[in-house]
Amino acid sequence: MGKAKLEVLLEEHHAAAYTWAVHCCHGNQDEAKDVLQTVYLTLLEGKAEFSNLSSFKTWLFSLIRKKACTAHRNLMRRLRRLSEENPGPSVEQAQNVEHIYRSELREKVTQLLADLSNRQREVLYLVFYHELTLEEAAKAMSVSLGSARTHYHRGKERLRVQIEETGLSYELALGR
Repeated sequence: MGKAKLEVLLEEHHAAAYTWAVHCCHGNQDEAKDVLQTVYLTLLEGKAEFSNLSSFKTWLFSLIRKKACTAHRNLMRRLRRLSEENPGPSVEQAQNVEHIYRSELREKVTQLLADLSNRQREVLYLVFYHELTLEEAAKAMSVSLGSARTHYHRGKERLRVQIEETGLSYELALGR
């Protein structure tokens, strides 16, 4: 794939890629920007090449997820080292990132999503917010289609029950 076409595809998917990066970075927008910049540089420098085994978006999301996981592990190592060198606030306190959302409804749905397992939450984000198919989500998450399907159905059912228990409208909460 040529550099010009790659740039067009990156620009086309930038908004969704940024949103996915923020999710993968646990809401930390600065970290998400760093992850996205690193992924873009890797692609533009030709250190990773698209092989047409999936959609470009699926492949891009997979790269973002992997880079975010690596960045998070590195951050945790640095925080542990700092806490050992400078006794003070605990690592848990340093990790506590406050999420601020515009509406109370979005805040509540985000809380409910956070109560799901990581896999359930990731597959729901990919399918609902990024409009990937289950097959594409499975590839982006590096799991089998059966596993993605199971996490999707269990996560969706658990989220439905939680929404009903809070008294929210299921359709309103999911933006339908």
